[in-house]
Amino acid sequence: MERKTKFIFVSGGVVSSLGKGLAAASLGALLQARGLKVTLLKMDPYINVDPGTMSPLQHGEVFVTDDGAETDLDLGHYERFVQTTMGRRNNCTTGQIYDTVIQKERRGDYLGATVQVIPHITDEIKRRILEASDGTDLIIVEVGGTVGDIESLPFLEAIREFRWDCGRENVLYLHLTLVPYIPTAGELKTKPTQHSVKELTGLGIQPDILLCRCDRPLEKKARAKIAHFCNVEENCVIAAPDVETIYEVPLRFSDEELDQRVCEKLNIWTGAPNLAKWRRIARIAQNPKVTVNIAVVGKYVNVVDSYKSLHEAIAHGAIANEAKVKIDYVDSEALEKGGVEEKLGPAHAIIIPGGFGDRGIEGKIRAIRYARENHVPILGICLGLQLMVVECARSLLGLRSANSREFAADTPDPVIDIMEDQKGVQRKGGTMRLGAYPCAIKPGSLAHELYRRTRIQERHRHRYEVNNAYRVALEKAGLRATGTSPDDRLVEMMELAGHPWFLGCQFHPELKSRPLDPHPLFRGLVRAAVERRAGEKPARPKVHALRPRS
Repeated sequence: MERKTKFIFVSGGVVSSLGKGLAAASLGALLQARGLKVTLLKMDPYINVDPGTMSPLQHGEVFVTDDGAETDLDLGHYERFVQTTMGRRNNCTTGQIYDTVIQKERRGDYLGATVQVIPHITDEIKRRILEASDGTDLIIVEVGGTVGDIESLPFLEAIREFRWDCGRENVLYLHLTLVPYIPTAGELKTKPTQHSVKELTGLGIQPDILLCRCDRPLEKKARAKIAHFCNVEENCVIAAPDVETIYEVPLRFSDEELDQRVCEKLNIWTGAPNLAKWRRIARIAQNPKVTVNIAVVGKYVNVVDSYKSLHEAIAHGAIANEAKVKIDYVDSEALEKGGVEEKLGPAHAIIIPGGFGDRGIEGKIRAIRYARENHVPILGICLGLQLMVVECARSLLGLRSANSREFAADTPDPVIDIMEDQKGVQRKGGTMRLGAYPCAIKPGSLAHELYRRTRIQERHRHRYEVNNAYRVALEKAGLRATGTSPDDRLVEMMELAGHPWFLGCQFHPELKSRPLDPHPLFRGLVRAAVERRAGEKPARPKVHALRPRS
């Protein structure tokens, strides 16, 4: 007998940024550890079609999937915790929903009907949920925003209807809320949770399980009070306390028997979860053997979520090396004013992440020059690779005006130029080179040593590329293209001969790093940082193959 798909809907109350995405991903990890086939869906209430044109300072990073979708950063949490590759169907927005409905109306699909929020918008939302759940045992659907926001009302109405459409035994409502500690009262306060649940029940949704965010243990008295006033069983009031590392969250939820409560309410029969790998990760993160400093020189450092996947990928590299990494986010604009050695001197490795626009560019170039001249391990990502090329062209080739056409359209030496298929593109949204593309790696390179393969697939998000007209000159100067598209037209990776660890990549490796499977580039960079801290040059005999032969 075919098993019916189960649906778990996660909403949030009181305030934003409580961690719905992390909670949903952690629950997904627990259920997957029980042998279930799990996927997730993020429903964002903003009117943008996707976050691709939104500022990282407002929305955080854009997470790109293999199929080229520009999505919410929560999909990064989903992929890091659940061994399921996300795609375009795992994220939807109000903009997408309304765009689809309006197109149907223009085609005449609703001919004769007055198109309304209910049922037409809510039906499209439900259609997308069903589409995302296809082929799975269970789907966890996160509703963005906070209960009470006007933007999320159609989504909440759609998930309310789901219980009647699919049966009570197949639908579960989980509500994440805040139980704050008030120092003057000396206790946790449950009233915000009570009001949040009241708001949700006023929309016709009675939560089955409450996740209570708190900064200290949730005592039995407080649980009983929440259960009584929120009409929830006491064993379904689950504490979600602060933890040292986010990879402890599945373990804390398991201790609270969250997955057991979910399985009971959805009538799911499974074995006990196998959490050995998660326990190992938590143990290593809590007991590192060495600590290193890595500087991230970026433009959006005031909002750490702008580099969320990068932050986690560094943590994965640290776990792989049984190390702790202290990340110093350095504002590239500040480096333009000086103090490069002072700000980067403590770093055992440097990362130049991606970005758009000319703000802070010269500061990043100064950081690259510092790393090159002082033999500091450095990884350049997307724009980071491009600026490595600019710096080497200026310093090693003597092309003082070398630049990218993105920042200087009239530069006499455009070592970075717009891609051919991007010329003439007018629309900004969804038109970059997006998604997974193949890369051929040259044997004998650092990249080959790290990946241990000659063919890889990585995710991209860019319009500009290394100008092939300068490749020969750059290679003679020691900056070699060690990874290219299979037809050798596009540069994907470059390395500097004679430097212990100088690597740039046009793609975004952080998007494919997982705690259970750290990305090779971050594993290697942290290892190089550890070796530099120990006063050793990273041992790489294969790098000699990159040096020009006499």
